[in-house]
Amino acid sequence: MRALITDDVYPLLIEQLQGLGYIVDFRPEITAEETASIIAPYTGLIINSKIFCGEELLSKAPNMKWVGRLGSGMEVIDTKACKAHGVKYFNSPEGNRNAVAEHALGLLLNILNNISISYNEIRQGQWIREPNRGTELSGKTVGIIALGNTGEAFSKVLGGFDVRILAYDKYKKGFGNDRVKEASMEEIFAEADVVSLHLPLTPETQHMADEAFFGRFAKPIYLINTSRGKVVKTTALLHALKSGHVKAAALDVLENEKIDKLSPVEQEGFDSLIAEKRILLTPHIAGWTHESKRKIAEVVIQRIKQLG
Repeated sequence: MRALITDDVYPLLIEQLQGLGYIVDFRPEITAEETASIIAPYTGLIINSKIFCGEELLSKAPNMKWVGRLGSGMEVIDTKACKAHGVKYFNSPEGNRNAVAEHALGLLLNILNNISISYNEIRQGQWIREPNRGTELSGKTVGIIALGNTGEAFSKVLGGFDVRILAYDKYKKGFGNDRVKEASMEEIFAEADVVSLHLPLTPETQHMADEAFFGRFAKPIYLINTSRGKVVKTTALLHALKSGHVKAAALDVLENEKIDKLSPVEQEGFDSLIAEKRILLTPHIAGWTHESKRKIAEVVIQRIKQLG
């Protein structure tokens, strides 16, 4: 049995795969093209975001039995193609859910209190107080859209704050408890002060946060997106900031994260994002902690053991 790992992983994963009898090729710098050229003998494949496992790759992998995703996003695995080829597939969202939740909270507290804005002003020699007066999280209504691994974890880290949490999940019911109220999107549109997105990227969720979405909120909101960049339409967010439907936004993800290879239209949108003081950006690092790296490895090896 042979396994190919195409991204950096915690050493535990390599060691335990070897303990299961696998010959492990650890190639964190490998490209998608190189992966396709050498994939034929491999039994298992572990990927992150740079490799897409679909029909084109699987057609060159006659020995493939399973493919694992480091993290949560299943948009990099064509599940129909895997089923057609008899290849099992899995992800590991439990591994970085707490990391994402803590990062989302950090982003939220930052934009509520103008932390990055005032820090950048001080670096420019400006000591500006009144315009940077903050807003307290306490007493606010937080809308969580999608209560999966990261959405649930975010609701837990909010537990230390005096907030009301409304959660909507199209595919889950009966999850309300003392901490979270199960809500409709209409309730979130009517009552939320803060909205945090925890959605997978699917044809259904792509550009879900568009002009119509932002226009439905009864009051201006703070937006947090630690899910997938294409869930939010960049032009719609910028328009919502100008129109007052969004007070501020924090994005850990962008529609196109290859910022050195943007089209002219994408470059224009990116330039507008970074020029807007009320938008806080981080480079898709919400789930990227030292602890989550190990946890993801532990979840992946557990999944492989469960395959038998």
